[in-house]
Amino acid sequence: MDAHARHQAVVAIMKLAPVIPVLTVRDVADGVAQARALVAGGLPAIEVTLRTPAGLAAIAEIAKSVPGAHVGAGTIIEPEQIEAAVNAGAKFLVSPGTSPALAAAAASAPIPFLPGIATPSEAMTLRALGFRALKLFPAEAVGGARLLSSLFAPIPDLVFCPTGGIDAAKAPSYLALPNVLCVGGSWMLPKSALEAGDYGRIEEIARAAAALKG
Repeated sequence: MDAHARHQAVVAIMKLAPVIPVLTVRDVADGVAQARALVAGGLPAIEVTLRTPAGLAAIAEIAKSVPGAHVGAGTIIEPEQIEAAVNAGAKFLVSPGTSPALAAAAASAPIPFLPGIATPSEAMTLRALGFRALKLFPAEAVGGARLLSSLFAPIPDLVFCPTGGIDAAKAPSYLALPNVLCVGGSWMLPKSALEAGDYGRIEEIARAAAALKG
Protein backbone atom coordinates (compact mmCIF):
# COMPACT_ATOMS: atom_id res chain seq x y z
CA MET A 1 0.00 0.00 0.00
CA ASP A 2 1.65 3.24 -1.13
CA ALA A 3 1.52 6.44 0.93
CA HIS A 4 -1.39 7.98 -1.00
CA ALA A 5 -3.52 4.84 -0.87
CA ARG A 6 -2.72 4.41 2.83
CA HIS A 7 -3.78 7.97 3.55
CA GLN A 8 -7.03 7.66 1.60
CA ALA A 9 -7.86 4.40 3.35
CA VAL A 10 -7.22 5.66 6.87
CA VAL A 11 -9.11 8.91 6.21
CA ALA A 12 -12.10 6.90 5.01
CA ILE A 13 -12.12 5.03 8.33
CA MET A 14 -11.71 8.25 10.33
CA LYS A 15 -14.69 9.77 8.54
CA LEU A 16 -17.08 6.90 9.31
CA ALA A 17 -18.16 8.59 12.55
CA PRO A 18 -16.99 11.43 14.80
CA VAL A 19 -15.73 8.97 17.41
CA ILE A 20 -13.63 5.81 17.27
CA PRO A 21 -14.41 3.88 20.47
CA VAL A 22 -11.44 2.29 22.20
CA LEU A 23 -12.28 -1.14 23.63
CA THR A 24 -10.43 -3.12 26.27
CA VAL A 25 -12.09 -6.53 26.33
CA ARG A 26 -12.36 -9.13 29.10
CA ASP A 27 -13.01 -11.99 26.72
CA VAL A 28 -14.27 -12.66 23.21
CA ALA A 29 -17.95 -12.61 24.13
CA ASP A 30 -17.55 -9.27 25.87
CA GLY A 31 -15.71 -7.82 22.87
CA VAL A 32 -18.38 -8.96 20.44
CA ALA A 33 -21.18 -7.60 22.64
CA GLN A 34 -19.44 -4.23 22.94
CA ALA A 35 -18.89 -4.09 19.19
CA ARG A 36 -22.50 -4.94 18.37
CA ALA A 37 -23.78 -2.22 20.71
CA LEU A 38 -21.38 0.38 19.30
CA VAL A 39 -22.18 -0.42 15.67
CA ALA A 40 -25.91 -0.37 16.44
CA GLY A 41 -25.39 3.06 18.00
CA GLY A 42 -23.74 4.41 14.87
CA LEU A 43 -20.04 3.96 15.64
CA PRO A 44 -18.78 1.40 13.09
CA ALA A 45 -15.02 2.01 13.38
CA ILE A 46 -13.83 0.47 16.64
CA GLU A 47 -10.37 -0.01 18.06
CA VAL A 48 -9.79 -3.13 20.15
CA THR A 49 -6.65 -2.72 22.21
CA LEU A 50 -4.14 -5.51 22.55
CA ARG A 51 -3.78 -4.77 26.26
CA THR A 52 -5.55 -7.98 27.27
CA PRO A 53 -4.96 -11.59 26.20
CA ALA A 54 -8.39 -11.71 24.54
CA GLY A 55 -7.70 -8.79 22.19
CA LEU A 56 -6.65 -10.68 19.05
CA ALA A 57 -9.32 -13.36 19.42
CA ALA A 58 -11.97 -10.67 19.94
CA ILE A 59 -10.83 -8.87 16.78
CA ALA A 60 -11.13 -12.11 14.83
CA GLU A 61 -14.65 -12.81 16.09
CA ILE A 62 -15.84 -9.23 15.61
CA ALA A 63 -14.52 -9.22 12.04
CA LYS A 64 -16.40 -12.45 11.38
CA SER A 65 -19.67 -11.95 13.21
CA VAL A 66 -20.48 -8.24 13.62
CA PRO A 67 -21.90 -6.86 10.35
CA GLY A 68 -20.92 -3.28 9.67
CA ALA A 69 -17.99 -3.27 12.07
CA HIS A 70 -14.68 -1.84 10.90
CA VAL A 71 -12.53 -3.35 13.60
CA GLY A 72 -8.99 -2.18 14.19
CA ALA A 73 -6.18 -3.25 16.50
CA GLY A 74 -4.86 -0.71 18.98
CA THR A 75 -1.87 -0.47 21.25
CA ILE A 76 0.43 -1.67 18.47
CA ILE A 77 3.86 -1.09 19.98
CA GLU A 78 6.01 -3.75 18.30
CA PRO A 79 6.41 -4.47 14.56
CA GLU A 80 5.56 -8.15 15.01
CA GLN A 81 2.10 -7.24 16.29
CA ILE A 82 1.20 -5.97 12.83
CA GLU A 83 1.15 -9.40 11.21
CA ALA A 84 -0.76 -10.92 14.12
CA ALA A 85 -3.42 -8.20 13.94
CA VAL A 86 -3.76 -8.46 10.17
CA ASN A 87 -4.09 -12.23 10.40
CA ALA A 88 -6.82 -11.80 13.03
CA GLY A 89 -8.85 -9.70 10.60
CA ALA A 90 -8.09 -6.14 11.71
CA LYS A 91 -8.95 -3.52 9.07
CA PHE A 92 -6.71 -0.82 10.51
CA LEU A 93 -3.96 -0.42 13.11
CA VAL A 94 -3.35 2.22 15.78
CA SER A 95 -0.28 2.91 17.90
CA PRO A 96 0.08 5.09 21.03
CA GLY A 97 3.49 6.28 19.87
CA THR A 98 5.89 5.46 17.06
CA SER A 99 9.44 4.17 17.39
CA PRO A 100 11.69 4.22 14.30
CA ALA A 101 11.29 0.46 13.90
CA LEU A 102 7.52 0.65 14.20
CA ALA A 103 7.36 3.57 11.77
CA ALA A 104 9.26 1.55 9.18
CA ALA A 105 6.97 -1.43 9.67
CA ALA A 106 3.88 0.79 9.55
CA ALA A 107 4.97 2.27 6.23
CA SER A 108 4.84 -1.20 4.67
CA ALA A 109 1.79 -2.52 6.52
CA PRO A 110 -0.87 -4.05 4.23
CA ILE A 111 -3.72 -2.19 5.97
CA PRO A 112 -4.13 1.44 7.09
CA PHE A 113 -2.02 2.49 10.06
CA LEU A 114 -2.76 5.44 12.36
CA PRO A 115 0.54 6.12 14.16
CA GLY A 116 0.65 7.95 17.47
CA ILE A 117 2.49 11.20 18.16
CA ALA A 118 2.70 13.61 21.08
CA THR A 119 4.87 16.45 19.73
CA PRO A 120 5.30 18.58 16.58
CA SER A 121 8.69 16.97 15.92
CA GLU A 122 7.16 13.49 15.96
CA ALA A 123 4.41 14.67 13.62
CA MET A 124 6.98 16.09 11.19
CA THR A 125 9.05 12.90 11.34
CA LEU A 126 6.06 10.78 10.36
CA ARG A 127 5.02 13.29 7.73
CA ALA A 128 8.45 12.86 6.14
CA LEU A 129 7.76 9.12 5.99
CA GLY A 130 4.53 9.71 4.08
CA PHE A 131 2.01 9.69 6.91
CA ARG A 132 -0.59 12.46 6.81
CA ALA A 133 -3.14 11.02 9.28
CA LEU A 134 -1.96 10.69 12.87
CA LYS A 135 -3.20 9.93 16.35
CA LEU A 136 -2.44 12.51 19.06
CA PHE A 137 -1.90 10.67 22.34
CA PRO A 138 -2.36 11.25 25.22
CA ALA A 139 -4.29 14.22 23.85
CA GLU A 140 -5.41 16.03 26.98
CA ALA A 141 -2.08 15.52 28.74
CA VAL A 142 0.04 16.94 25.92
CA GLY A 143 -1.95 20.06 25.06
CA GLY A 144 -5.19 18.80 23.55
CA ALA A 145 -7.22 21.03 21.27
CA ARG A 146 -4.89 24.00 21.81
CA LEU A 147 -1.91 21.99 20.56
CA LEU A 148 -3.76 20.78 17.49
CA SER A 149 -4.99 24.27 16.72
CA SER A 150 -1.40 25.51 16.91
CA LEU A 151 -0.21 22.77 14.55
CA PHE A 152 -2.66 23.63 11.79
CA ALA A 153 -0.93 26.77 10.50
CA PRO A 154 2.59 25.32 10.11
CA ILE A 155 1.52 21.79 9.08
CA PRO A 156 -1.93 22.15 7.47
CA ASP A 157 -1.78 18.89 5.50
CA LEU A 158 -1.90 16.69 8.59
CA VAL A 159 -5.15 15.37 10.07
CA PHE A 160 -5.59 13.87 13.50
CA CYS A 161 -7.57 11.52 15.71
CA PRO A 162 -6.84 12.83 19.22
CA THR A 163 -7.26 10.20 21.94
CA GLY A 164 -6.68 10.21 25.67
CA GLY A 165 -8.72 11.98 28.32
CA ILE A 166 -11.47 13.00 25.89
CA ASP A 167 -15.13 12.67 26.85
CA ALA A 168 -18.47 13.80 25.46
CA ALA A 169 -18.05 17.30 26.89
CA LYS A 170 -14.55 17.80 25.49
CA ALA A 171 -15.03 16.15 22.09
CA PRO A 172 -16.80 19.07 20.33
CA SER A 173 -13.85 21.43 20.89
CA TYR A 174 -11.65 18.93 19.06
CA LEU A 175 -14.14 18.16 16.30
CA ALA A 176 -14.46 21.88 15.55
CA LEU A 177 -10.80 22.03 14.46
CA PRO A 178 -10.04 21.84 10.73
CA ASN A 179 -7.31 19.23 11.23
CA VAL A 180 -9.39 16.84 13.37
CA LEU A 181 -11.48 14.22 11.56
CA CYS A 182 -12.56 12.25 14.62
CA VAL A 183 -11.65 11.59 18.24
CA GLY A 184 -10.94 8.39 20.10
CA GLY A 185 -12.40 7.59 23.48
CA SER A 186 -13.96 5.12 25.87
CA TRP A 187 -16.63 7.22 27.57
CA MET A 188 -19.40 5.34 25.77
CA LEU A 189 -18.19 2.18 27.54
CA PRO A 190 -18.69 3.04 31.23
CA LYS A 191 -17.36 0.49 33.68
CA SER A 192 -20.71 0.18 35.42
CA ALA A 193 -22.46 -0.77 32.17
CA LEU A 194 -19.77 -3.27 31.22
CA GLU A 195 -19.81 -4.93 34.63
CA ALA A 196 -23.60 -5.18 34.51
CA GLY A 197 -23.64 -6.42 30.91
CA ASP A 198 -25.86 -3.44 30.06
CA TYR A 199 -25.00 -3.21 26.39
CA GLY A 200 -28.24 -1.34 25.73
CA ARG A 201 -26.84 1.52 27.78
CA ILE A 202 -23.66 1.39 25.71
CA GLU A 203 -25.69 1.59 22.51
CA GLU A 204 -27.55 4.62 23.89
CA ILE A 205 -24.33 6.48 24.74
CA ALA A 206 -22.83 5.47 21.38
CA ARG A 207 -25.82 6.98 19.57
CA ALA A 208 -25.23 10.29 21.33
CA ALA A 209 -21.52 10.11 20.47
CA ALA A 210 -22.32 9.43 16.83
CA ALA A 211 -24.33 12.67 16.71
CA LEU A 212 -21.50 14.84 18.05
CA LYS A 213 -20.36 17.79 15.97
CA GLY A 214 -17.73 20.46 16.38
